[in-house]
Amino acid sequence: MKVSVKHIRGMHFQGEGSAKVLTNMDTSVTAGGTGHGTNPMELLLMTIAGCSGMDIVTILDKMQVKFQRFETTVEGERANDHPRVFRDIEVVYKFWGEALPKDKLERAVQLSMEKYCSVANMIDKAADLTYRIEIM
Repeated sequence: MKVSVKHIRGMHFQGEGSAKVLTNMDTSVTAGGTGHGTNPMELLLMTIAGCSGMDIVTILDKMQVKFQRFETTVEGERANDHPRVFRDIEVVYKFWGEALPKDKLERAVQLSMEKYCSVANMIDKAADLTYRIEIM
C-alpha cells in the first residue's frame, strides 16, 4: 500500500491513493491554514468511522439486517502537550430503521471494532478507544 501527498500552498496538501481520488488536507484559518481541507487529526478520526462502517455494513448484510440510515460520530480528546496525540476516542454508531435487532447491531459493531477494523485496532494501542450504539 502506498500513497503520495503533495504540498499545494501554505498548509494545504493533497493526498492520493490507489483509487486516484484526491483528499485535501489543511488546517484551520486560525491556525495558519486556508481551510481547504480536513485537518489530519480529524481525518484520522474519520478513518476509524469509515473502516468500521464498511465492516458493519458488510456484517449486517450477511446477518440480513436492513437499516434505513447509519451514521457514525467520532470524538477524540487530545493531550495538551506535544505531540498532542489522542488520549481518548469515543465512537457512536447511530442506526435508524424498523424493529432493528439490537443484539445483531451490537455483534456487528463488536466484530468490527475488536477483530476486523485495522484502523480501530491500531488506534486502540495508542488511545483509549470506546464505542456505543444508539438506535434512533
